[in-house]
Amino acid sequence: MKILLIGSGGREHALAWKMAQSDAVSELVAAPGNIGIAKEPKCRVVRVSADDIKGLLELVRLEKPDLTVVGPEAPLVAGLADVFTQNGFSVFGPSAAAALLEGSKVFAKELMKKYEIPSAEFEVFNDYYEAARYVEAAKFPLVVKADGLAAGKGVFVCERREGALEALEQIMIRKVFGIAGQKVIIEDCLEGEEASFIAFTDGVTVIPLASSQDHKAIFDNDKGPNTGGMGAYSPAPVVTPLMHEKIMNKIMLPTIKAMAAEGRPYVGFLYAGIMIHEDNPKVLEFNVRLGDPEAQPLLVRMNTDPIPLMISALTGNLGKETINWNEDASVCVVMASQGYPGTYVKGNIITGLEEAEKVPGVKVFIAGADNSLGGVITSGGRVLGVTSLAKNIPDAIQKAYEGVERIKWEGVHFRRDIGEKALHRA
Repeated sequence: MKILLIGSGGREHALAWKMAQSDAVSELVAAPGNIGIAKEPKCRVVRVSADDIKGLLELVRLEKPDLTVVGPEAPLVAGLADVFTQNGFSVFGPSAAAALLEGSKVFAKELMKKYEIPSAEFEVFNDYYEAARYVEAAKFPLVVKADGLAAGKGVFVCERREGALEALEQIMIRKVFGIAGQKVIIEDCLEGEEASFIAFTDGVTVIPLASSQDHKAIFDNDKGPNTGGMGAYSPAPVVTPLMHEKIMNKIMLPTIKAMAAEGRPYVGFLYAGIMIHEDNPKVLEFNVRLGDPEAQPLLVRMNTDPIPLMISALTGNLGKETINWNEDASVCVVMASQGYPGTYVKGNIITGLEEAEKVPGVKVFIAGADNSLGGVITSGGRVLGVTSLAKNIPDAIQKAYEGVERIKWEGVHFRRDIGEKALHRA
């Protein structure tokens, strides 16, 4: 079968790498893809943007894939799955109505409140001055969130009043996230340890992936502004068997039922960012796609072909499927451009990619890199993810950073503490 994969990041490279291993797949076309995907077996790239709905419709009519898999959230929120389905093409990914779960944090919070799905207490504002007055009288710490899509950067954890006011100014006055900042949520700051809980769902059945943990902040020890993710590992010891059961029964299954009750049946990957404190899980946010960088360690550990899972989800037969996992652990360290998540430099020459992959168990997934006459150059904020597979978390950390140390470019930045939280629970 032919697969069309939408997206260009590290998540999409990992998906392409994994799906191309399927005996059922004869060809995989990625739009727009990246230079890493282009080098994978059975894969080719077509330079159509993931945000170009019209261009993608023309492409799907030309390529006639058996299945389209959508990586990033923006085209899902914009209705790509609806457009493809209306034109007779199978798409793994939620409709625009269901994708609002990530497209609007206000929608998600109000849904959780209505259906008693545990989350932080919150207030919603569409006026800067009202929000600022609320902040002036609030207790700290608190969290300020832009309502719409902001590539993982629209969440501000504020320890002091000055930080919250600055966040409001960025979102609502300077409009650094555009229309995503027309509304803001101000919510209580939850204590605990964060985990990523991602699952396949057909709108009724929920089959969870292995546990994982992302590292959002740009600097070590979770300091600095939020990013799209600076690294991840799997499994995450904070998600014990009992906690897994609680998350399924209190969050994942109730959310799928709530979406169905609201007339927004949900099919695709469902991602819940969970804060765990004193054995109580609460939702930080929902995402409507596979996480990035969580996809990289998860797909490295997945022994099961994901294609039948996706097809079963689309046909409402997910209940017959299971996922087999490698018992080994995996760690992904994201290497980023200097200045990210703010303004960053492009065009720096990258060396050491082949040397990194000579480390046993290491795979480099490309995110923001391109070819030039001088070799491979940086072209994005998050440039690549060095992902390892080893018998346990300590060994996986060691292998990942051994790979990282072999890759160089001017201004490279990466965190040096990916996976350390797991060590504290060992």
